[in-house]
Amino acid sequence: MRGLLQGLNERDLWNRYLRGEGEPTDRRTVRQTIAWIRDEFAAAARRENRPGTARLVRLDPAHFSAHQQALPSLEDFALERGLEDFSEAEQAEAYAEAYPDAGAGAGAGGNTRGARPPNRARVIARQLDALRWLESHVAQDPRAADSVAAWLNPAVAVRLQAAGLETLAALAAHINATGARWWRQVPGVGALKAARVVAWLQAQEGSTGLRLGAHALSPRGKVSAAVLDSAVPPGTALLPWEKFRLPTDLDGRLGQFRAPAGRCVLAATNDCDAIAAWLTAKGGSGPAGRLSATWRAYRKEAERLLLWSVLVRRKPVSSLAVEDAVAYMAFLSDPPPYWCGPRHQQRWSVHWRPLEGPLSPTAQRHAMNVLRGLFGFLVAQGYLLNNPFAAVAMPAPASPSLGSTRSLTQAQWDWLAARLREAPDTPASRRSARALRWLYATGLRISEVAGARCGHVERVDFTDEHGAPRTGWLLHVAGKSNRPRQVPVPPGLVAELHEELDRNGLVPDVMASSLAALPILGRFDAIGVPASPVSTSGLAKAIKRRLDHAASGLSEEDADCLKKASAHWLRHSCGAHALQGRAGRAAVPLQVIQNNLGHVSTATMSGYLPIGTSARLRAMAQFWGDDEIGHP
Repeated sequence: MRGLLQGLNERDLWNRYLRGEGEPTDRRTVRQTIAWIRDEFAAAARRENRPGTARLVRLDPAHFSAHQQALPSLEDFALERGLEDFSEAEQAEAYAEAYPDAGAGAGAGGNTRGARPPNRARVIARQLDALRWLESHVAQDPRAADSVAAWLNPAVAVRLQAAGLETLAALAAHINATGARWWRQVPGVGALKAARVVAWLQAQEGSTGLRLGAHALSPRGKVSAAVLDSAVPPGTALLPWEKFRLPTDLDGRLGQFRAPAGRCVLAATNDCDAIAAWLTAKGGSGPAGRLSATWRAYRKEAERLLLWSVLVRRKPVSSLAVEDAVAYMAFLSDPPPYWCGPRHQQRWSVHWRPLEGPLSPTAQRHAMNVLRGLFGFLVAQGYLLNNPFAAVAMPAPASPSLGSTRSLTQAQWDWLAARLREAPDTPASRRSARALRWLYATGLRISEVAGARCGHVERVDFTDEHGAPRTGWLLHVAGKSNRPRQVPVPPGLVAELHEELDRNGLVPDVMASSLAALPILGRFDAIGVPASPVSTSGLAKAIKRRLDHAASGLSEEDADCLKKASAHWLRHSCGAHALQGRAGRAAVPLQVIQNNLGHVSTATMSGYLPIGTSARLRAMAQFWGDDEIGHP
């Protein structure tokens, strides 16, 4: 850098000091490296609270004038300043104060002219002094508590700080908690910048002590479950069910309300084992071996109660009385902030929390029902003597359901369908648009759509209301508690799926045996390669973004509704709109809707009001109409 400042050729300096054996001398690389060195010097000066030096070392002397500035004679100076009656010594002293950079005796004698050192020369001299100071004072290794601005590129550091990542320790913690795509939460930082930051942190691990876990260095799909599991160690803290460890004195072996050992038909010896037996009895496997949404909901409620009982109440679950049950329900309505976090945080992450915030009355009622079922099971199996939640009053019900307050109006759906037809022609855009149309047309739960495969679709022949033969489609669904049902699907959506298959080099036929395991909303990574499934949470986020985007251009009330909406609103909208009927289309019979939505009362209703496949297909065909639920 001293050589550069003094005008030596940058290529020669690169070859002498920085060029590796056999490496080419690329001018762009040279310039980028010089800029990086200047940034490093500036960061070092900022660490020592010398912002002026930080600015100085980043200046390029070539931008300053090299021309000399002529200085006035002492006589002219005296006349200009009104000093002609002063002595020459006094004039010379004033001259020196006015032009401190003039040479010794410049202007003396009244007729000679001095010259100021060039601007460029002054900058170079100051930069050389700065380099000498840096070399002797600030050579040090990075530390965990250092500001990101002290080490990283200034533009990147500003963006990290804006995202709340002020120090290297905070940055490393965020990466470990979020994973390889941590940069998605930092506006202005992309994959390339993120990779450079991660590489630098890894190189400085010895001095900072900040270690990036293996789970944070590769895309989630390439990280094994064992590696993810190691991201957060087990313990007695605010951890998920599978990581939580009961302290010996609170594990329930000596719980106050444990039944005599001779009455218990479970092999469980502590509260965790007993809850695990209840979860096992509920059956956890859904389609394709995934945990069902119902089972996850049961685990969530048991998990929350166990954490509260041990960490807050300091009691085993088997010692909870009615008073504790009342206190727990009050806790759910007003949990402390450290118990709460954003939805969909991964269970392996340190950011995971058991709650998002206070539970609504509907969610409290659900929690109460689940916990009554849990304790009822433990009492029935002879593990406990009583069910404390059975004596607690059920929270007041919320407003009427069936989408009356959580559904789109028909006009809002029409607006959304029009926006879907205008969407960009990209794989992600087409996939989220197809998901929205499937959800609204069928009333499926989002987990059921995410788990649907081509092999679940069946072609069915039926007759319309005029007796004419027609071809329809049914989707075989395993709903809550794995209850099977068949849901009619608009032919237009099947045709759209065929187009997507053809576009990606696959057989454009949903009935093809080679496509039986293919997700209907899968992610195509390459032409001719079967699609990979999308997660329920990933699909929900994509749909939420699409709904938010479609809100622009609407009235404030309608836009607010779309921004509040979620995938489940489309399920409610399907049921509500089908019941109401649409202009020129008859309302769909209640029992058809109950079958399609998979309501618990379906079996009872179908026993009294049997409706065959043809009748259901005819009813839904009238509801869909000719526009095929917004299909282009």
